[in-house]
Formats: sequence, C-alpha cells, structure tokens
Amino acid sequence: MSDESANAPEPLRGGGWVRRWRGLAPTARRLLAARFWRSLAQGALVVDLALYLHALGWSGTAIGGVLSGAGLVGAALNVIVGVTSDRLQRKPFLLVYEALTCGCALVAMATTHTAALAAAIVLAGFGRGANGAAGPFSPAEQAWLAEAVAAPQRGMVYSLNTAIGFAGMALGALAATLPAVWRGALGPADSYRPLFAIVLLGNVVNLLLLWRTPERRRVRAGRPVTAAGRAAGAAVRGRENRFLRQLAGLNMLNGLAIGLTGPLITYWFGVRFNLGPGAIAPVMALTFLATAGAALLGGSLTRKAGLVRVVVWGRAGGVAVLLLLPLMPVYALAAVLYGLRSALNRGTIGARQALVVSAISDERRGLAVSLNALSMQIPMSLSPVIAGSLIGAGWFVTPFYVAAVLQAAYVLLYARVFAPQEAEILRTSR
Repeated sequence: MSDESANAPEPLRGGGWVRRWRGLAPTARRLLAARFWRSLAQGALVVDLALYLHALGWSGTAIGGVLSGAGLVGAALNVIVGVTSDRLQRKPFLLVYEALTCGCALVAMATTHTAALAAAIVLAGFGRGANGAAGPFSPAEQAWLAEAVAAPQRGMVYSLNTAIGFAGMALGALAATLPAVWRGALGPADSYRPLFAIVLLGNVVNLLLLWRTPERRRVRAGRPVTAAGRAAGAAVRGRENRFLRQLAGLNMLNGLAIGLTGPLITYWFGVRFNLGPGAIAPVMALTFLATAGAALLGGSLTRKAGLVRVVVWGRAGGVAVLLLLPLMPVYALAAVLYGLRSALNRGTIGARQALVVSAISDERRGLAVSLNALSMQIPMSLSPVIAGSLIGAGWFVTPFYVAAVLQAAYVLLYARVFAPQEAEILRTSR
C-alpha cells in the first residue's frame, strides 16, 4: 500500500472547525468540497422539482412514481458500484456520475417531453435531496473518504460532510425562489427549467476537482496461511455479516418512513397551504441551515457521547415533532416544526455513516455502504407513490403518522442492537 500524503489519514485534535478542516488530508478536503457543489443543485431541485412537474400537469401519483423510479434505479446501481469499487478504484465511479448527471441536466433544460424528462429524473435522481451525495455512486464516495480519515475521527468528519451538504442545499433552496421571478417572462412551467443550469455548473466543477484528486492504490489482503489466521478472518467476516444483516433490517423501517414524508414535502406544503416556490424555498433554505448546524453539533457530541447515542437522541426527538407537524393549522407553524424535525433527524446522518464505514473492513467497505443505501432506498422508493396518492386525495395527516410509528420502532431497535457493539467496532476499525 502506498503512502501518498494526499490520502494519508491525519489525526484531528481539538479546536474549532476551521482548524479541524485544515487538519484533514487533501483528498478528504476535495471530497467534501465536491459534496458542496453537488448540494447546490440538489437544494434547488428538492424544493422545485415536484412543483415543476405539478405545473406541467403531472398528477401526485405520477410525481411520486417518477421519484420512486429514481430510487429503484439508484438502488440497483448502488450494489454494482459498491461491489465493483471494492475491487477496482473509487475515483472513476465518481467521474462517471458527474458526467452522467451533466447529460441528464442538459436533457431537462432542453425539453419537457414526458418520457425524456422522466428518464433524466430517474437516471440522475433529481429531486431526492441527497444532501450532496453522489447518488447511487455514493458507496465509492463514502468508502474513499473513509480511507482518508482515521477511524476515531470519522464521526466528526462524516458529520462535517453532512453539514457541508446541507449548507450547500440551503443556498440551492434560495435559488429555488428564482422561478417566481421569471414566471412572468417564461410562464408557469418553463420558469423552472433554468434551474437545471445549476446542476450543470456543479457537475462541471466537480469533474475538474475530482480529476485532479489522487487516489492511492489499494492492495487486497491475502488469504491467511495458518489455521489461526483463517479462524480469525472467519470471525471478523461473521461479525461484519451479522452487523450488515441487522443494519439492513433496521434500514427497511427507516426507508419506508422517510419515503412517506421526505421526497414530497414541498408538494405537501404546496397542496396543503396553496403555496408556490416563493413561500416554500426560503423555509427550506433555513431548514437546511439548521440541519447543517445540527450536524456540526452532532459531530462534536460523537466524541463525548458516542455515535449510537447521538443517533438515538436526535431521531427520538424527530419522532415527537413528526407527530405534531401535520396538525399545524397554518404554514408558519408547520414550517417551524419541519425545520426542527429535519435538524433532529437528518443531523445524525454523519454519525450513522461513520458507524457503518467503521464496522466493516476496507476490502468490503464499498459493499457495506451500498447495502446500507440499498436497504433504505428500496422501501424509500415504494413509499412516495403511496404518499403522493394520499396527499392528492386530501389525506394530509396519514403519511406522517404512519412514518412516525415506523421511525419510533427504528429508534428503539437501533439503540438495542448497536449500542452494545459500538465500543468493539471503534476499537477494531481501521
């Protein structure tokens, strides 16, 4: 294994976030910067894509269906990318993702033809609000980042990664107000199409950024030659497989819950309170900023409270807020609760990712990240069709309460399953 300084994990000691950023290896800094550029477009489209399709005359079921299709295609690609990137290199997959998304953005800018637009949305995963992640190619992204960060610091670094993504999405959400400005000149539907230029800009910047980022060559571990070595390897593999099975089962609950509320929240606001992007986008921007702050706080807390406790505390608070949100009679109150719920719930993403990449050895880390995503994406892809139909029929409360029950079960089981394992995971991780 080579010892390239651009990839060598560096210890990150105390101090402010600026000092911690400077302490990161150059590869880690570039991967975090790439997340920011992706998140700009994702922030704009998570606000406006459903509203754009609604303006084109798509039904709630059709909107939910295309988002579900994007999730299913992404889930299939996740597995391929995760397994293959473990055997090859991570960098080429991210370059392919950026180029593919560039092409889809050009299609979305050029036409409103239903089939072409649906294909672009499905292939690129537009509108799913991935917090700056590289869509179905994120297993390569997360595994590459883990190689550049020492195991004890991953909770902090992955939380910083989450915060950067949400900060970029906040800026992107502000850009989502632009269709209201252009509406008079371009028309109700066409006023949304220039937003895809933001996608194009971010992907072009990332192609240049990642092209110049070096990746070390990994040497696959050889098979143990002694009986004791083979037994130790089998024990490690068994522990990792058990962790992945438990993770997949819990993620199915989490994915169903997220799919019922997350992808269609702007559509819910628009139909429930009769609002357009001018009213919704600023709220989403503030929500993403609050979530970025929560992610930074969560990253600091992981050093003292541990990864599992940070996840459980945040997600439990999110369940309580989720029960109240659909009961709010006015948009202002619903918006405040949505922002609070997002901060509590999604501010723990970095801690959850850090636990996954630390639990699995480097040789299988891409596989672990893809299974983590796959087990959430499949149920998360089925839920928007159900939620879209319910919202379109005027059932505004039901999706939230079903999601709250699923989230509560997830929190209880997450604490019970992973709290006893955390110390051993961090002790043996590399």
